[in-house]
Amino acid sequence: MHRCRGCIVVALLIASLSLAQEMSQVRVEPPSLLSTGKYVPDIATFLNIGAWGPAGYAWDGKTVFVGSAASGAYQVYRITNEGWPYQLTAFEDGIDGFTLSYGGRMAVVSASVGGDENSQLYLMDTKTGRLVQLTHRPDVQFGSVTWTRDDKYLYFRSNEENLRDFFIYRMDVASGEHVKVFGDSVKLRGSNAIADLSLDGTKMIISNWKSNANDDLYLLDLTTGKWQHLTPHTGDIVYSNVNLLPDNQTIWLTCNDNPDGMARLAVMTVGGKKPKLEWVTDGWLDPKWEVEGMGFSRDFKYQVAGTNEDGYMRLKMREFDTKQELPNPPLDGILGGGNFDENGNCLISFSGPTRAPDVWRWNPKTKDLKQLTFAIYAGIDRNLFREPQLVRYKSFDGIEIPAFLYLPPNYESGKPVPFIVDAHGGPEAQFQPDFIRNFQYLMLNGYGILAPNVRGSSGYGRDYMNLDNYKNRKNSLKDYKAGVDWLIEKGYTQPGMIGIRGGSYGGYVVLGMITEYPDLFSAAIDVVGIANFQTFLQNTAAYRRALREAEYGPLSDPDFLFNISPIHKANVVKTPLLVVHGANDPRVPVDEARQILTAVAQNGIYVDSLIFADEGHGSGKRVNTIKEYRKHVEFFDRFLKPHPAGEAVEPKQ
Repeated sequence: MHRCRGCIVVALLIASLSLAQEMSQVRVEPPSLLSTGKYVPDIATFLNIGAWGPAGYAWDGKTVFVGSAASGAYQVYRITNEGWPYQLTAFEDGIDGFTLSYGGRMAVVSASVGGDENSQLYLMDTKTGRLVQLTHRPDVQFGSVTWTRDDKYLYFRSNEENLRDFFIYRMDVASGEHVKVFGDSVKLRGSNAIADLSLDGTKMIISNWKSNANDDLYLLDLTTGKWQHLTPHTGDIVYSNVNLLPDNQTIWLTCNDNPDGMARLAVMTVGGKKPKLEWVTDGWLDPKWEVEGMGFSRDFKYQVAGTNEDGYMRLKMREFDTKQELPNPPLDGILGGGNFDENGNCLISFSGPTRAPDVWRWNPKTKDLKQLTFAIYAGIDRNLFREPQLVRYKSFDGIEIPAFLYLPPNYESGKPVPFIVDAHGGPEAQFQPDFIRNFQYLMLNGYGILAPNVRGSSGYGRDYMNLDNYKNRKNSLKDYKAGVDWLIEKGYTQPGMIGIRGGSYGGYVVLGMITEYPDLFSAAIDVVGIANFQTFLQNTAAYRRALREAEYGPLSDPDFLFNISPIHKANVVKTPLLVVHGANDPRVPVDEARQILTAVAQNGIYVDSLIFADEGHGSGKRVNTIKEYRKHVEFFDRFLKPHPAGEAVEPKQ
């Protein structure tokens, strides 16, 4: 017994010695700059972070199509069981759209040149990537592509007849010949788009848009050419996410024609003289939030919806017949997509403020989850990224404005930091806290950012979106002013350290703010913004004019357009200004940039510009995007950050 106890003691001693020997062999890293040095890559590195999104899904589940700008411009890739994405397109300016046929062996790719948005259509062999051009009118825009179930025909919209009105056409895929099927009536002129095509190919639902916040639905009998107006209404109403069920009489859709103006699920029954609309109140979706997306699996077994929860997109899935809700994947972030295959697998996108978008496959029955794409982070540690805070502040009339507040690392409460107010476009749009590369860079370099959803933004109901229409245009500018006042009051920043930046309508906001409040900002960046509403409406693409007049005011009211145009107050501008634009912009012509640059320069105020010869409404090529954001950073650094004594603040002219 003593002998055994001794064996145990010896064994323990040997084990202890072995452990000590192993521990002595563990390498201890010496101190280095990797752990102590400041690590902030430049803006170009941040802009090389990847992003992937769903583009198409073969019904058999064997092939996935995804989109990415990994090559420098947005292209489409194929993923099979082999895994690695295979690039199918290589357009110099990227692609504008990708529509997979039902059989999966063909797709229609739309692509334009130099940002002019006149997308041409190309037929693709999805196995080889071989392309055949279907349309040859570089002055015409083609889109809204929809396949028939037998893959023999495709429908699309085009403004080829007069370069203004969009009509609906059918093309024979075998011959390439196309004929007009909708739009002859004067009543139906304007911006028509295909909302859905019936399973048997005999019926089509068409959206006719009066403005970005108002459309009508028409049911077209493709066998007779006769159509029925489904949605007579007054005021601004949007009917979207239209799905015609196999009975050709039941339409599921979303609509905001209700007392609170929120977009909700509805069912419309057609076939009689007067279509009947009923709201869906089965408890599936929280009525607090707007429904932004809704659709069905190809066999109508599953239904998917997306809700907008204060800017965060959430996904909901259920079995359509039983109404049994299906579980979401165990992913904490922003979910989208929802395209099913015949095996019950669902293709989704997953992202977040600190996570680049990727494509995942989820089976809600088996709970099998697989990541299909892997966005690169360009060697940047994701632990450096920061989440925003959702805040609310009161505007001049007591309305609460939701906003996202981004603060730099190690922010000390009450200690002012340089701040950038970010103005979104639209205005019928919404800032959403997706993964924004340049935001993360700016925070790491000491900046705070405020991104408000001022009145006129979408996502909060029809009434909120209409609060800035026409004569109320400048009230939204007051919301931005209230946001700056709130930042100063809370001690986040102080006068002399505040800049503003915005693109498209947000560019107008920038110019409006520095003319209405000339002492508020110390730096301003206008990207493809409107300076003169009269010249903008006169020169914008003909197919856009009526839609934009409905939002901004008509050309028949020149006094009002004059009053809201920053160009006529350019003489009061004191703020250093950077203007970025694309020479081929069909939405906001580049003359808007040239007008404001000339006018502000006459004040003796510093102005700078960046005009891309090969871009349109914003930079789409990575090389140009890098050049643009380097300019943003240099501009804000010079005017918003403190400089050593004796250093010149104004850049050289």
